[in-house]
Amino acid sequence: MSPSVQNQSQTIVEEQSSGYSVPDGHYNEAFDLNQPRSHWQYLLDSIQALGNDGLQDRYKKAARILRDDGATYNLASSPLERKTWELDPIPMLIPSEEWGIIEAGLTERAELLNLILKDIYGPRELIRQSIIPPEIIYNHPGFLRQCQGITLPGEHQLTLHAADMVRDSDGRIVIIGDRTQSPSGAGYALENRTVLSRVLPSLFRDSQVHRLSLFFQSLRNTLSSLAEDKTDDPLIVILTPGAYSETYFEHTYLSNYLGYPLVQGSDLIVRDGSVWLKSLNGLSKVDVILRRVDDIYCDPVELKSDSYLGIPGLVEVIRAGNVVVSNPLGSGILETPALLKYMPQISQHFLGRELKLPSVSTWWCGDKDDLSFIKANLDSLIIKPAMRQQDNPSVYGHLLTEESKAEVLARIEATPHDFVAQSYVAPSYLPAWQDKEIITRPSIFRSFTVSNQVANQSTYTVMAGGLTRVGLSQQDTVVTNQAGSQSKDTWIQASEPEKQTSLIEEHTGITDLAHETNLPSRVIENLFWMGRYAERAESNMRLMRTVFMQMNGIDPLPEQSKNILLKALSQQTNCLPGFMDEAKLNNPDQELIDIILDNNNSNSIRSSLLALLTCSEEVKEMLSADTHRIINDLRDNLFELERSYISGLPSAPEESLDPLVTTLLAMSGLSHESMLQGVGWKFQEIGRRSERVLQTARLLQLLLTTALPRSQQQQMLETVLLSVEALITFRRRYRTHTDVAHGLELLMLDETNPRSILYQLQRLKTHFSDLPQPDSLKPGLSPGEKLLIKSLNDIQLADLEELAKYDADTQSRMQLHKLLDEVIAHVEEFSSVLSDQYFDHQSGPQQLAETQGIVFL
Repeated sequence: MSPSVQNQSQTIVEEQSSGYSVPDGHYNEAFDLNQPRSHWQYLLDSIQALGNDGLQDRYKKAARILRDDGATYNLASSPLERKTWELDPIPMLIPSEEWGIIEAGLTERAELLNLILKDIYGPRELIRQSIIPPEIIYNHPGFLRQCQGITLPGEHQLTLHAADMVRDSDGRIVIIGDRTQSPSGAGYALENRTVLSRVLPSLFRDSQVHRLSLFFQSLRNTLSSLAEDKTDDPLIVILTPGAYSETYFEHTYLSNYLGYPLVQGSDLIVRDGSVWLKSLNGLSKVDVILRRVDDIYCDPVELKSDSYLGIPGLVEVIRAGNVVVSNPLGSGILETPALLKYMPQISQHFLGRELKLPSVSTWWCGDKDDLSFIKANLDSLIIKPAMRQQDNPSVYGHLLTEESKAEVLARIEATPHDFVAQSYVAPSYLPAWQDKEIITRPSIFRSFTVSNQVANQSTYTVMAGGLTRVGLSQQDTVVTNQAGSQSKDTWIQASEPEKQTSLIEEHTGITDLAHETNLPSRVIENLFWMGRYAERAESNMRLMRTVFMQMNGIDPLPEQSKNILLKALSQQTNCLPGFMDEAKLNNPDQELIDIILDNNNSNSIRSSLLALLTCSEEVKEMLSADTHRIINDLRDNLFELERSYISGLPSAPEESLDPLVTTLLAMSGLSHESMLQGVGWKFQEIGRRSERVLQTARLLQLLLTTALPRSQQQQMLETVLLSVEALITFRRRYRTHTDVAHGLELLMLDETNPRSILYQLQRLKTHFSDLPQPDSLKPGLSPGEKLLIKSLNDIQLADLEELAKYDADTQSRMQLHKLLDEVIAHVEEFSSVLSDQYFDHQSGPQQLAETQGIVFL
């Protein structure tokens, strides 16, 4: 190499290393003595070639893909507050040789935790032989006496395990915590990999990165094996707390990737000693539950009585061996930090050797000697609750004032058994892309282990990668999602290219159509209401736009017409009393704003849109990427709508609603053109069509049944036509015959008008007849079909000329009012019939006779 080239290379290295400096006492993952580590060299060169603009472009692309995928990590319950998952475009790198050591250590740790779990709910030799004190088990809320003696099929009781690791200042991997309850993060790791391989395809391909699919293949094989003695085609479900879980995205993502139904506690029921899924087909027997709900919430009968997340009677069915839950109930006890103190002794007891990967040094305050040590060294320790609690965070001794130290010590001395202390492990630092520049940040790494029980052999498979998180500043002492962090994909570099595999490849072939109709009742109910709320919001916004245009039009609106229009708006949106209060008619601005945005009114336009967003979250796993984009646009447009009304009505208020109406139309069009028109789509359409019948019929009642002078009647008719996007068609078709009778023909009887009442009823009849009918129905027409046929007959046999006539006594179109009343009543009753037939399978849990009299130890 020539001196000039050598000097140039040295200059680049020095420029790189200067941007990757780390605080003293911390390990630098990328550099050693100002020289790039060998396994980082290619990545650092590639980053250097991209430049800051190129890296920022990749960051934005990744953020856009994550947003379109609906990847969120939510700490708030509002459907408007959705925090998109943060992904750093610079991955974490681990060379294959080092990974072999980590992999062996994680496999060993999973085996040991499995033995501990067996012992805790079995003979309890660890307690009998005084290897661990009984207090850390018996005082722990995660120890469930109801689970004594319950075992899973096979050698492994622990199916899934996650370990949080940091690299200390000497470069050693230290485990700082175990997750065995319902370990989260594997789905996010898979999403990170999917996104980063798209935004950095060449770099990913050339880096020869280990694949993640083997981990998920092992998970599927293991879950299937748990029920192989009962059925060759087990029904496996993923139990989620619901859309307001902070990791709900991961639940939906794994549901789609693994091909398992995503269910909530209300979707499952205990009958005849088994767990059943309340599905479109009725009840389907569940064989295996992969839970993402903390064990204490899984059964309100035997565990936490006020839980709404579990299945009443579940523990009883598990005890009888009629369903398998993974991870098993009671496995949360393994997460107690107090157990880390005794891991060396436990390893010697069960394995006869030291652990390959050490745990962080831990002291339990319930031990007198440990307590004395903690008091003397509080400045250098971290105080944690012995039972993991989100509302009781860790306390860092070196950050405490003298007064705070006294308070912490007083709390410890009051209940010493409830606290542990751990040494502070200074985390290693990684290059991170933040604030449009490369800077180093503290890091923590989580990897995952899954039981792999095949061919009469039981072992554990470690995910060849994991979830790396970095802090948002160099001063961060703790890196957690709750405190704020950024995620990274973790690349384990293979020594040679790997064969590419994916679970998606295994899903080829003909799919049993029965699986499509095996949707949980909650899912189809939310799809139904998603359709209804979308149509309700669109209809009300169209009417609101029309009101704004009529009131602000060139020709002044007569006082009587204005009052009828405003009162109709309140009644149509059901925002009452609203303009039924005569005092508000003279100064309508604030009431109009409230109809649009009132947070406290469940019938406001904003509330309908929020309800739509909530339903979309509940069926997130059913929606395409394009639909997720539209949902995100809807959320953004609603946020902008709120901003535009901060100072009162905007200058052109009808225009403020246009983006939301357009977005809802896009959602409707996407549903028709892109969504598989199976049973889920049919329920969404039934919801949309039902709501459109009700909205159109009520609008006709409110604006066309009251006697008015001819010119004002014409204004009301045009208001209705404008609201349903039919005014131009009406004028072109009828020209000089622009009377109410012809308007009713277009709005009620026109089979070619996609917004007419007849069109909706015909579609409802078609979609309803395509739904699977329960065996319990009597021969002949079902109650739902009778209601729809009755409404169709009433509409088709109606005499429009008679309907358009005023009643001399009441000065209103009574026949029209009565007909529309009957149609509304029939459609509302049809919705109730639909709910009873497909959404509700109510029955309480049943006691198993053979489990009576069990004594819990």
